[in-house]
Amino acid sequence: MALATVYSRARTGIHAPLVRVEVDIAGGLPGISLVGLPETEVKESRDRVRAAIVNSGFQFPPRRTTVNLAPADLPKEGGRFDLAIALGVLAASGQMPTDVLAGREFIGELSLSGALRPVRGALPAAIAAAESERELILPGDNAAEAGLARAATTRVADHLADVVAALAGDTPLAVPSSTRPATDAADIPNLADVQGQHQARRALEIAAVGGHSLLMSGPPGSGKTMLASRLPGILPPMTETEALEAAAITSIASPEADPAAQWARRPFRAPHHTASAVALVGGGSNPRPGEISLAHQGVLFLDELPEFDRRVLEVLREPLESGRITISRAARQADFPARFQLVAAMNPCPCGYLGDPSGRCHCSADRVARYRQRLSGPLLDRIDMQLAVARVETDLLDRPDAGPDPSAAVRERVLAARDFARGQGRDQPNAHLDEAGLRDLARLTRPGRQLLGQAMNQLGLSARARGRIVKLARSIADLAGQPDIEPSAVAEAVGLRQLDRQT
Repeated sequence: MALATVYSRARTGIHAPLVRVEVDIAGGLPGISLVGLPETEVKESRDRVRAAIVNSGFQFPPRRTTVNLAPADLPKEGGRFDLAIALGVLAASGQMPTDVLAGREFIGELSLSGALRPVRGALPAAIAAAESERELILPGDNAAEAGLARAATTRVADHLADVVAALAGDTPLAVPSSTRPATDAADIPNLADVQGQHQARRALEIAAVGGHSLLMSGPPGSGKTMLASRLPGILPPMTETEALEAAAITSIASPEADPAAQWARRPFRAPHHTASAVALVGGGSNPRPGEISLAHQGVLFLDELPEFDRRVLEVLREPLESGRITISRAARQADFPARFQLVAAMNPCPCGYLGDPSGRCHCSADRVARYRQRLSGPLLDRIDMQLAVARVETDLLDRPDAGPDPSAAVRERVLAARDFARGQGRDQPNAHLDEAGLRDLARLTRPGRQLLGQAMNQLGLSARARGRIVKLARSIADLAGQPDIEPSAVAEAVGLRQLDRQT
């Protein structure tokens, strides 16, 4: 009898920290004990591993077996350590050599028959294994997900016996396909479907250039939801890093999620206004990502914004600034990326028809004020564009030749503006520029600076609002190919913050 060490991976947020599974078999009463801060699902692996070993044609040692999951202060959850524990037991009991375990990592849940079942977070584990220059062996049902990490060396198996045979050199394990599914542009809603709404379409284009947030206010049926759903179709393609981050979040979100099916697609999340703060930002005793993280590198659409609980909306303030959310619980802490574009929609009043030519609105001024006060000033201050959207005239809807540019044409302009920004030394969207970036990379001409000063004095803008306007103006200038921000860009940026003019 001996000591065997097998490498595996835990799951903490979108990270996969290394876990050393140490198995020791010594004299004493038969039994198996697990140490190393295992949660209930891990403790139950004792019975799964015992049955899987026996039903796979091996012998479970009739001795005292101790399994240590190191580091001891890292919480362990799920059945992902079953395969590593079973291999450690077999190696420690002399039923397979221990040297074949070196340079490899193992994750997978075992059934009582020894079959391997998929686990959540296979993609983060594959990425981490590649960084450690070790081969990862995991269940066959995780093959498509693991194949997304092209830098990783992965092998898949369907049964414990197959893994043991492969380690003995008898039968090699399958290699997951590294072919990634192509993104079908036909599945993405097209901006050409939107008739009229020239200013709103222009605002979407600016938002795509600079990664800006947008709030649309208008009566029912004015096309707010239709416009929001078309923003992903004009955003630049995801980079390799962005796509892997988004897929890693999908990987840990739920057992039904399929990161491979959504590869390189900009997420579009639209939670209902009854969503709780935990559903929006994430949480739970074992923290999981919320809607803002599931929208990472994509769009978070909040329809009927004032109908959301005010306390729920307030939790968006920090992620909008930092692009991350940290969830702290008594037992653990998890950090998730949340770099999303917020697009929100609201009615101008409780009935929805304030300012409509039909004259259907009979809301009093006090009632309208109470309705708008459901949104705090600090939150509105963090939304780059605030735009009124009117109803489209019926005759415009009936004109087939009045269609706007399709998403493909708008996307080309967005890409050209992003290329221009990179040529100016800006590698990140303008909405993410910090104070130093604003000062060095978003230069205003003297007339532009004077116009901005006048707007701040007349509208009583905060310093944060000023920064948002400069970022907006920088994106408008990028679309025009202007190295410095001219007064025309400043004027348009101020015009896109319409709620500032109503305060």
